[in-house]
Amino acid sequence: MDISVVIPLFSEEESIPELSQWIVKVMDVNKFSYEVIFVDDGSRDNSWNIIEQLSKENNNIKGIKFRRNYGKSAALNCGFQEAQGDVVITMDSDLQDSPDEIPELFKMIKEQGFQLVSGWKKKRYDPITKTIPTKLFNAAARKASGIKLHDFNCGLKAYRKDVVKTIEVYGEMHRYIPVIAKWAGFTKIGEKVVLHQKRKYGKSKFGLSRFINGFLDLMTISFMGKFGKRPMHLFGLWGTFLFLIGFGIAAYLAYAKIALATYKMTERPLFYLGMLCMLIGSQMFLTGFLAEMISRNSTERNHYVIEKKITN
Repeated sequence: MDISVVIPLFSEEESIPELSQWIVKVMDVNKFSYEVIFVDDGSRDNSWNIIEQLSKENNNIKGIKFRRNYGKSAALNCGFQEAQGDVVITMDSDLQDSPDEIPELFKMIKEQGFQLVSGWKKKRYDPITKTIPTKLFNAAARKASGIKLHDFNCGLKAYRKDVVKTIEVYGEMHRYIPVIAKWAGFTKIGEKVVLHQKRKYGKSKFGLSRFINGFLDLMTISFMGKFGKRPMHLFGLWGTFLFLIGFGIAAYLAYAKIALATYKMTERPLFYLGMLCMLIGSQMFLTGFLAEMISRNSTERNHYVIEKKITN
């Protein structure tokens, strides 16, 4: 199979038929073998009934229905598990992503050797309340990950099959799939300017909670990528550093009291600063030690991505 199109959705009954018809037209014109996987993330409207009807009319259209709303990351993760195409393409269900981009995205994966291609909505039609947070997200993600993408959170992306079969997406991590892919060893990441269309039906699900959760998830993914298998390198380093500062302060105060006959040392703010540094330093060191013990005894401690193997 050439292409799997994975489409997470939540209450998009108006756009599903039009989007499905558009995708099928593109696939037929380009003679792709394909499947379209709609993942209904607990919709409260008639979305699932529409997907069932479309599937009866076209065997290439498939569906997954969640009993309740789990979020876009969960929908993508389940869609990735089901996908069978050599190239997996994701897009949003609100008709703001154009299926006409599919052939070029397919070529970039199959012919140009990219492992992941992210769309870049250079010209956006979203309200300013969404575009400004998006710019902040992308700037922070570029700085933290070192990946030079303009639009990390664009729903329109293309993946080589082994990428989606290797990575795991959860929480709100769909925003940072390129970062997850990079930490898994897939570094051939490209970008394509794509058409962004105005929302035709319904309203955006973007809110303040997603803005906050996105930054928290960026911190998580950055930490896990760098220190997930070696937490002592972070906590132990800073713990030791703070403890030595506190110990140095304590040594100075002891010298001042004994050699310089300075009294009332415990009334000086420096005394409490030294004690605080040693206390926090010790706690951070112990945190790193415990995290290292947990990591070394984890069933995933020796889980590494192997791209190729020669056994003869």
